[in-house]
Amino acid sequence: MKRRDFIKLSAGLGAAMATTAPLSSAFAQTKMVLKASDVHPLGYPTVEAVVRMGKKLEAATNGRLTIQMFPSMQLGGEKEMIEQAQLGALQIARISVGAVGPVVDDVNVFNMPFVFRNSKHMEKVIDGEIGDELLAKISSAEKTGLIALCWMNAGSRNVYNNKRPIRTIADLKGLKVRMMGNPLFVDTMNALGGNGVALGFDQVFSSMQTGVVDGAENNPPSFIAQNHNQVAKYFTMTEHLIIPELLVFSRISWQKLSPEDQALIKKFSKEAQAEQRVLWYEAENAAIEKMKASGTEIITDIDKKPFQDAVKPVWDKYGAKYAAMVKRIEAVQ
Repeated sequence: MKRRDFIKLSAGLGAAMATTAPLSSAFAQTKMVLKASDVHPLGYPTVEAVVRMGKKLEAATNGRLTIQMFPSMQLGGEKEMIEQAQLGALQIARISVGAVGPVVDDVNVFNMPFVFRNSKHMEKVIDGEIGDELLAKISSAEKTGLIALCWMNAGSRNVYNNKRPIRTIADLKGLKVRMMGNPLFVDTMNALGGNGVALGFDQVFSSMQTGVVDGAENNPPSFIAQNHNQVAKYFTMTEHLIIPELLVFSRISWQKLSPEDQALIKKFSKEAQAEQRVLWYEAENAAIEKMKASGTEIITDIDKKPFQDAVKPVWDKYGAKYAAMVKRIEAVQ
């Protein structure tokens, strides 16, 4: 290469580098709308917590970062939301641990039946080092395509149906009950005597209406928010599963954020975790009152021990690999 050509090339590279730095700085200042999605409607605790998080983020960045919420399954069910987040078409999604368990096996310990003594025990676990450890495992697993921001409360899951009140294991026999698409959950319902049917959350109402399933299982706020009280008359407080939920961020989108913006989102998501919990208990109490007013028969007088004993085959099949973590969970007081 001739000397004058080398000088020209060096000058060109220098100019390119000079223009690159301001562009990078400009990108950091570019306004960005973060799309968020949830299967639940506006006002639902998880939705409201993210809406509030968006307002804080907007205020902290002078409007540079905002959150646009798409509630009520506008962008599909949890499966579709996860897929969109993995592609970067959606930034924030509220999903169940049940949907993540098949991808990050360690998280499945939270999906085991009766692993928590009650909701308060679950909260102490997710607020402590076990919760932080599992969030980190989800975020570090490349195959998830997700960054786990925080946990959210989803209360206890209980069986409801349109055939008969469930008071004993025998009452579940023969009932087709919708479960989340995780083999562990289907096996749990089968162990309890019902027929577990894996279906998307967005299919539950129509499936109960048309007889594809006889019932489902969920918490009172979801039961009311999705109008399942219109197609199910009997709601039994089995509390067979107490599964926290996750707020996740698209890994592709996360990598485009500055470290400062990432830190800000993490900070506000932890605040959302605490705020959602307060909203949750308010919604749970309100939902139970609406259930009573709409004529739902709520069954609370059940002996849970036969239900706990019945899921032993599930623990035999899945529990061994979680033995060490279960001991840690049991030790949390």
